[in-house]
Amino acid sequence: MLELSHIEKYYHAGTVNEMCMFHDFSMKITEGEFVSVVGSNGSGKTSLLNIICGSIPLDAGTIAINGTDITRMPEYRRQKRIGRVYQNPAMGTCPNMTILENMSLADNKGKLFDLRWGTNKRRIDFYREQLSFLGLGLEDKLDVKVGVLSGGQRQAMALLMSTMTPIEFLILDEHTAALDPKTAEIIMELTGRVVREKHLTTIMVTHNLRYAVEYGSRLVMMHQGTMIIDKAGDEKAAIQIEDILDKFNEISIECGN
Repeated sequence: MLELSHIEKYYHAGTVNEMCMFHDFSMKITEGEFVSVVGSNGSGKTSLLNIICGSIPLDAGTIAINGTDITRMPEYRRQKRIGRVYQNPAMGTCPNMTILENMSLADNKGKLFDLRWGTNKRRIDFYREQLSFLGLGLEDKLDVKVGVLSGGQRQAMALLMSTMTPIEFLILDEHTAALDPKTAEIIMELTGRVVREKHLTTIMVTHNLRYAVEYGSRLVMMHQGTMIIDKAGDEKAAIQIEDILDKFNEISIECGN
């Protein structure tokens, strides 16, 4: 279980531009949940992910995974337990390295590096098996540099690489936003398969309301650092896109837009 308790986060603290993103914010995510998070720009979606991953520090509050306090744990150590796929496909892979070399890097995440060869040839068949799961033919292109692949192929690889080693949480940071509609559909279908087959606890931030409704077991809508919608189980299954749009319109009117 992931538990955020009484979180406080300010940007530009002590200046005229001071902004309170989170005030006394708490949230629990139970093992096996797939949480879809939506909200307007500036609502706190990405800040929430950055806080969980340790990319930005807290001003107050605690973060715990299965009862272990990780509030002060540095980002690189959290990455052993958390896999993250970013909006930009270029951020999850190394473009000047081959597919094989990228797979080897992911395979060694969290391990100590020494002066041995980074690529273990005995693992090549395993890498091919993992890549064949994507259904993109990448298992036959191990010597191709990742930089020449399409955005969709790179994002599929990033998803695979982030889940190759045992992790406790998968973080999806608008991971289809930079893709064309057809490719985005492929990546979402792949995401659903990966989450199901690896039984991953997942948090997905998305601007695509259809994905938020169709995928996941829980839907959260953020606004000004608070959860204004939080539905799980049957309540989540009953939500329609129109329900979320109505809430967006309500917020827009309140904000004078």
